[in-house]
Amino acid sequence: MKRRIYDADHEAFRSSVREFLDRQVRPRTEEFLEARALPRDLWVEAGKQGYLGLEIPEEYGGSAAGDYRYNAVLAEELSKVAAALSSCFGIHGDIVAPYLVDLTTEEQKQRWLPGFCSGEIVTAIAMTEPSGGSDLAALRTAAVRDGDAWVLNGSKTFITNGYSADLVVVAARTSPEKKAKGITLFGVETGMEGFTRGRKLDKVGQSESDTAELSFDNVRVPDANRIGELDRGFIAMMERLPQERLGAAVSNIAHAAQILTETIDYTKERKAFGQSVGSFQHNKFLLAELVTQIEVSQAYVDQAVLAHVDGELTAVDAAKAKWWSAQVQNDVLDACVQLHGGYGYMNEYRVARAWRDARVTKIWAGSNEIMKELIGRDLGL
Repeated sequence: MKRRIYDADHEAFRSSVREFLDRQVRPRTEEFLEARALPRDLWVEAGKQGYLGLEIPEEYGGSAAGDYRYNAVLAEELSKVAAALSSCFGIHGDIVAPYLVDLTTEEQKQRWLPGFCSGEIVTAIAMTEPSGGSDLAALRTAAVRDGDAWVLNGSKTFITNGYSADLVVVAARTSPEKKAKGITLFGVETGMEGFTRGRKLDKVGQSESDTAELSFDNVRVPDANRIGELDRGFIAMMERLPQERLGAAVSNIAHAAQILTETIDYTKERKAFGQSVGSFQHNKFLLAELVTQIEVSQAYVDQAVLAHVDGELTAVDAAKAKWWSAQVQNDVLDACVQLHGGYGYMNEYRVARAWRDARVTKIWAGSNEIMKELIGRDLGL
């Protein structure tokens, strides 16, 4: 079914992104895998193309697209090459950007946003803690006021871009007695004494992205680096999580759709018992089911994107898009591995990498179980 979400301008932007990926990314994918990170020159080149500042006002170096569909196009095309690309760039331009645009002071904007757009400042967001998982209200990292600064202590884990980020938006407890209503956000910068990073975490998939544990040992963070109002951090995170979950859904479906397309081509070429693998009735029916799952899921995600553009996307609808797309992605890719047979288990085949890369999508941005809990509560259960 023809998608009607994008117009000619969006498709022109898509062509630009594809050209960038063909020139700057596809020839270097093995390099990124070995380094377990994206090199800084790639960030800078993406900045030159305007891909990092889609949500940033023009006066700070961004393009102020004012239309989330451009974010979605970028996420789709990145995901088709490698899920980790969408993860890394998405954290920076899709997730951190709203915090820096909506909550920062003019001085902070002048200090951070130009480098954010150019790729000279790579960002991450640090919510998850070793003991907390999806329960953001239970975080233990704490910041205590000391004159014109805050003394930050604690740790975060599973932080995408965490190893290379120059600026990390950190959620910390500032008023313990207020529980969830006592959390504040801070901008922690590379070089602050007491701010250290552990090794790059050895993940099952998405090896191209650097993921790290972060430690804060009496880090003095100037009050000038506080992001947003005191004790309003939890509310700020809840307000912006729907966009994060929508971005995940966009990437999930695009990633699975691309690998499914490649799998269909494979089943046409691969022969068994004198005929193409795809021509066997079971496989033919299976592929019909997979294509339908992708297209029906795509229709819902597209509607969620349009709702977000209109300012109407609810947290519950974003949760539906996130968990469903992650489940469909994993189901489809598991079937794609099966259709490849033994080759599907070989790392040299994209389907094997994609299968590994997808598993985390049912966990991050709020686990699928948490998404269902949010939906269930909305039903009055």
